[in-house]
Amino acid sequence: MSAQRKPFYTPDEYLEFEREAEYKSEYIAGEVFAISGASYTHNIIASNINGEMRSQLRGGSCRAVGSDLRIQTGAAGPYFYPDAVVICGEPQFRSDRRQDTLLNPSVLIEVLSPSTEACDRGEKFAYYRRLESLQEYMLVSQTRPRIEHFTRQGDLWIMEEFSGLSAVVPLASADCSLPLAEVYEGVMFAEESIRDTRDDRDA
Repeated sequence: MSAQRKPFYTPDEYLEFEREAEYKSEYIAGEVFAISGASYTHNIIASNINGEMRSQLRGGSCRAVGSDLRIQTGAAGPYFYPDAVVICGEPQFRSDRRQDTLLNPSVLIEVLSPSTEACDRGEKFAYYRRLESLQEYMLVSQTRPRIEHFTRQGDLWIMEEFSGLSAVVPLASADCSLPLAEVYEGVMFAEESIRDTRDDRDA
């Protein structure tokens, strides 16, 4: 018996049913992938990041939005929902009447989960790098206080790791910073995770 083929959707078909759906899905090359619910820790971290960014950016030319804003990474997608987005300057949306699909993020942030980490590091980041507007990308661990910060420098992306609750990630494109103490407020780590983070920093 042959395996059943997955249905193929055009970008317009995806957007049509996505706007009416009760749950969020991402879209890559004609395939649709439902986004599963996140853990308590994941939600705490994402909420902390968005709250801190909104507070720092208030009144400036950049603004932070949460995970409900869809990002389009090319003329025909893919379409993703990052955990946090920073927009600097005038937002640009897909050419339709709804302002629900952003084209020009400056900073994208993903909180890592076991089921999404490989994609966040690999395929998703490859698509994000196509966005000319994107200047910074962050991968945020939820098992220890650590953030991997990628910065565009010409055609290259430079990664710097920030570990420990005293660390602060500078966001040059948005003229602000992200203290790890604020990112991980209310998060309880296993003692070995804290110890490993100290060892990484001292190595």
